[in-house]
Amino acid sequence: MKKILFVTSEAHPLIKTGGLADVCGSLPKALVELSQDIRLIIPNYQALETTESVRFLFSLRVDNRNINILETTMPDSQVIVWLVDYPAYYNYPGNPYVDEQGKSWLNNAERFGLFCRIVVEVAMDRVHQDWKPDIVHCNDWQTGLVPAFLSLEHDRPLTIFTIHNMAYQGIFPASTATSLNLPGQLWHLGGLEFHDNLSFIKGGLVYADYITTVSPTYALEIQTPEYGYGLEGLLEYRKESLGGIINGIDLEQWDSTTDQAIAQTYSETTLANKKLNKIALQERFGLPVNDDVPLLGLIGRLVEQKGIDLIIECLPDMVTMGLQFVLLGSGDKGFEKQLKDLALLYPDTIAITIGYDEALAHLIEAGSDVFLMPSRFEPCGLNQMYSQRYGTIPIVRKTGGLADTVTDTLPETLANETASGIVFNEASPSALLEAIKRTLVLYSLTDTWEKMQLNAMRKDFSWHRSAQEYLALYEKL
Repeated sequence: MKKILFVTSEAHPLIKTGGLADVCGSLPKALVELSQDIRLIIPNYQALETTESVRFLFSLRVDNRNINILETTMPDSQVIVWLVDYPAYYNYPGNPYVDEQGKSWLNNAERFGLFCRIVVEVAMDRVHQDWKPDIVHCNDWQTGLVPAFLSLEHDRPLTIFTIHNMAYQGIFPASTATSLNLPGQLWHLGGLEFHDNLSFIKGGLVYADYITTVSPTYALEIQTPEYGYGLEGLLEYRKESLGGIINGIDLEQWDSTTDQAIAQTYSETTLANKKLNKIALQERFGLPVNDDVPLLGLIGRLVEQKGIDLIIECLPDMVTMGLQFVLLGSGDKGFEKQLKDLALLYPDTIAITIGYDEALAHLIEAGSDVFLMPSRFEPCGLNQMYSQRYGTIPIVRKTGGLADTVTDTLPETLANETASGIVFNEASPSALLEAIKRTLVLYSLTDTWEKMQLNAMRKDFSWHRSAQEYLALYEKL
């Protein structure tokens, strides 16, 4: 049994802004189910939603500040959660990182710098809880100073740093190094300094014993200028200690046999019932109800990363192909307007809902025939896994986790029963359009399409599988 201190700035269902929370909510649970001894540590934000009782555990003094540590557990789980309680830094409304205007809190460096210092005190058991971890598992830039600070300690635990998205790095002016009272031996180009700034993420990338990211392909991509955001050289230098492990998905929340949010549950043996969700989806969006027309769905942020501009360019051609398209998402106001205009122009083919609606997301996954995900980059991605589990065939670009979780439909992959989607290479409207045309041909071949659906539904995207890979890594270290 390993003792693991799991360090994160968000974890579902306590608090969530994105995919980081899904991982940090699910992985510790899966590790506890594999009989590991885990503590999850997170700031005690005002918006934190705890359902279990919270008790005072101990106090400590760090940087002339008195900090309380509270203890609770994750809902529906045995995972122990330690909350870092310092109201002056964490008792803010709403989002953990930004204010209501979407601007970063001005003292984010101080807030997460203090959090990292407290994690180190806990990791070294200077808090006298008679619990010292074997592994400290840090996630994303907010925790990046933990491996850096621990590198200065004698007889320290091993550190793992997981990158969920290289685009977010926690970069602050050089003067922050002084206000955070950073040890001088960490402040140099080979340490936390990055182009005359302080880089939190570099703390993880330089000082962690091992670096993981959320898919094997993304681990290779971030060693290139296109995906490395200026740190590709460092990542390539550390490539012997860098690997990718695919995220799992919540198999209870995403299960077509029990899903309460869809019109009709179905399984591999009752696949014909999937059609009833398509009818419900067409009715919900006011599209003509017709089972012969392929229905393409998309759920996601309307930003360039997700390839929304490629879809907008393809839509005028797509409406001539005898298909329907539904979208749920929000983001770039320009993209939102273009999509709404197209929906007005082609009311029988295109239906757009701006915003987010969890129940509708489930109905789109169940009711669509095809799921579009033409991302420019995608560290892991979840919707392509949800889609396959629901027998909805994804069209994806060959990048990051999309490349690792969707098997392109070719004669050989049909023969060995692995074909589960359509994969294209180039981030261009013409390449996406070709992929859609290829999909429509396959859709017209009823037996082939059903084979693809069953292959997709039988894939193992469980957190249990991912947790076993992390556990193997902990053992190896």
